Amino acid sequence: MAVPIIDIFAGPGGLGEGFCALRDEKGKRAFKIALSIEKDFYAHQTLTLRSFYRQFDIGQIPDDYYEFIQGKISLDVLYKNWPEQSQRAKDEAWYATLGEGKKATPNSEIDKRIVKTLGGEKNWLLIGGPPCQAYSVVGRVRRQQNILDESKDERVGLYKQYLRILAVHNPAVFVMENVKGLLSATTDKSPVFTKILKDLSNPVTAYLKDYKRNGQELACPGYKIFSFVLEPENFDSDGNPIIPQKDFLIRCEKYGIPQTRHRVILLGIRNDINHIPGVLEQEKEISISKVLAGLPRLRGKLSRGADEGDKWRDSIKGIIKKGILTGLPSNVKDEIKKQLEQVRIPHEGSGKEFISSKEICSDYRDDWFIDSKIEGVCNHSARGHMESDLQRYFFISCFAKVNGYSPQLVDFPRPLLPSHNNVYNKDGDITRKFADRFRVQLKNKPSKTITSHISQDGHYFIHYDPTQCRSFTVREAARIQTFPDNYYFCGPRTSQFIQVGNAVPPLLANKIASVVSKVFTKITKEQKNESKKTLALVR
Repeated sequence: MAVPIIDIFAGPGGLGEGFCALRDEKGKRAFKIALSIEKDFYAHQTLTLRSFYRQFDIGQIPDDYYEFIQGKISLDVLYKNWPEQSQRAKDEAWYATLGEGKKATPNSEIDKRIVKTLGGEKNWLLIGGPPCQAYSVVGRVRRQQNILDESKDERVGLYKQYLRILAVHNPAVFVMENVKGLLSATTDKSPVFTKILKDLSNPVTAYLKDYKRNGQELACPGYKIFSFVLEPENFDSDGNPIIPQKDFLIRCEKYGIPQTRHRVILLGIRNDINHIPGVLEQEKEISISKVLAGLPRLRGKLSRGADEGDKWRDSIKGIIKKGILTGLPSNVKDEIKKQLEQVRIPHEGSGKEFISSKEICSDYRDDWFIDSKIEGVCNHSARGHMESDLQRYFFISCFAKVNGYSPQLVDFPRPLLPSHNNVYNKDGDITRKFADRFRVQLKNKPSKTITSHISQDGHYFIHYDPTQCRSFTVREAARIQTFPDNYYFCGPRTSQFIQVGNAVPPLLANKIASVVSKVFTKITKEQKNESKKTLALVR
């Protein structure tokens, strides 16, 4: 039997996807989403659609699903054609809001849904990542907020919803994900992460000491908190593993994920389960060129005026008229000239929501990314850029191609500097502040972290190929995040980017699932042994 999962703060389902993709030795799913909860409308649409996909086994996905991806039928028609599977998907993916605010779904309703979904099953898994914007280093700097205040930002306390579910429902195991900034965030009372570790170890004492259910106090055995990257060498007097806080951080590039995404991910095992889990195995770094290989070449769009291929090409070639070559290092100058000669209007233009092609491939984990039944690629359209930004992108990608690093503003030719007030300091020199506001992702390296900020502009996610001269598409961001190509993102492009940027990389989740699966195997084995002992005593 597949281990049931309750997935909270699910987003588009990256964490759950990785767990559901894990197969046992018989080829059956090791885990199954029983209930996922998400409050964002478009992320919930994506979540529901992926749940529909998983109602079918490998090789049995209906043609209608691919016709939807190809834009031939609507989502309503797809669900109408498969009423039983679509209803199960809608029951599984719940549009609800966790929290204590006025818009939040009542806790009593959450509890009833969880109890009904589990149907008495005790060996289940809780996964999820409370919204992380409050803890992120970038967010705190932007808000000039070193000390977090839960009374002013309810997101600070959303992890308490995790505590509440642990205390009330006692899953056997939990996996909780959050940003690196959690390690350095503080409140006026204590470092946030120290408090979270203590709370998760004993959720009833931490949050629900006086919580009553059916007139009785709740009882939870508590949890031991483990790292996925370091096995504990010592335990404290209560039997809890002693692990340095920095070793709860997973550096994704060390585990076969093509980006330098660093996230805190915790593994909690209920105290009545006697098992020390393993850890993830490190792998060699994967460059983004390996995962983006095989996607159709596109050109950037022009955000102002008529968007035509000829105009896009002429805009790039107009870079010479600005006199930018004067003063540039010879290697950069020669590369610019070389790449200008190779600029061509791609066959697929600036792309679209679905591009038909039978040549889609990947140079990394073809088995994970590629589904030949798609007969193309979805969510692959370029965004619009100003002519001046196109020229900056072209220069930056040429510079990186010969130097192996992305240039800062001090490396820019003066004619290409943006006309922002903060480009120069009071002495008239180019400032070091926001010096990397334009960044090309290097072809032979893992990408920098794909974040939701990619939805606002593409300056930080410039494609390494000068002849495409654009920022990443949703599909390229999704591949870097290791979403399979048949994972369709619903909603407008801005929402698609946000969904991709906020997700846990499914391939990383799949590797985590392998570690967690062994815990449940141990649980099942011990329970069988106990049953045999009981049966022997009865006889």
